[in-house]
Amino acid sequence: MKEKLPFSPEQQNIIDEREKNLLVSASAGSGKTTVMIERIAKLLEEGKTTLGRILVLTFTNNSANDMKEKLYKKLSESTNKNARKALFEIAG
Repeated sequence: MKEKLPFSPEQQNIIDEREKNLLVSASAGSGKTTVMIERIAKLLEEGKTTLGRILVLTFTNNSANDMKEKLYKKLSESTNKNARKALFEIAG
């Protein structure tokens, strides 16, 4: 099982930022997907937005499917009512 490393200060800033939209661009294996999943999950749990108002672009369909699966897994671990609602949107 992969050990979960703490987020770097830059990654945590991306996760916590609420005052603006962000563009996250970094090299392969840098943790972009993990950071974006954490950010999206927190935004949904806080009720700051809905899944239908989030735009995430990837370079491949495989990457998009991977993010969708990871977000579903992350939200399914939550007991938050907003997260649970988003699960139904993902499963659509």
